[in-house]
Amino acid sequence: MSETDYPSDTLQDFTPEPAEPRRVVVLISGNGSNLQALIEAQEHDRLGGEIAAVVSNQPDAYGLKRARDAGIDAVALPHREYESREAFDGALIKVIERHEPDLVILAGFMRILTPRFVQRFLGRMLNIHPSLLPAYQGLHTHARALADGVTEHGCSVHFVTEELDGGPVALQAVVKVDSTDSEDSLKDKVQAREHLILPIAVNWFLEGRLKLSGDTVTMDGTPLPATGMRLSHDDAAEELDEDV
Repeated sequence: MSETDYPSDTLQDFTPEPAEPRRVVVLISGNGSNLQALIEAQEHDRLGGEIAAVVSNQPDAYGLKRARDAGIDAVALPHREYESREAFDGALIKVIERHEPDLVILAGFMRILTPRFVQRFLGRMLNIHPSLLPAYQGLHTHARALADGVTEHGCSVHFVTEELDGGPVALQAVVKVDSTDSEDSLKDKVQAREHLILPIAVNWFLEGRLKLSGDTVTMDGTPLPATGMRLSHDDAAEELDEDV
């Protein structure tokens, strides 16, 4: 054997252990249509992780059935069984942490969260809201938009902070408001955009691209504007195969 004729020290024969998928817990209160969008993204390997559990404060929420049908742990935690908001949030924290999530998603979770809960998951909790924040925080967003005669409406994915619907925005999608729109028709158009952008934002977060740095959202290390990244009406319509 010559001086250069020695066994290779490369790792060609080494098979690394597959990395554990990043884990998500989804909180819901009702139908769970945004949850379904996340489930479908996971089934097509577009989520960037796995939904470890779905938790609802409403035991009859249809979203729990969606979770069970997809083989996901479905947990009912009725808030009315707790004497205070603080007691419920304490129990909810325990349920969530049992699943060791990298990300918590509020997908139609109709509860005002206590500061303790928000601080526990700060920077790793996203919410989907049916308006172009900061416009129309709170409830009845579509009716309020129509009453104001706006020409554009939409939805936002934002990081959750102690201010209700006031956390930094990561991603938005715009929809044009037609003169013929009713509250129901506008809701349908906005929901289609919710189902489009929520899985995208989740994927970006789980890949480590989307982060909360102080009061600012960054994408690949670059600070985003106050409205986050925004998908225009035409771009969203194209993605959704709508008539532009």
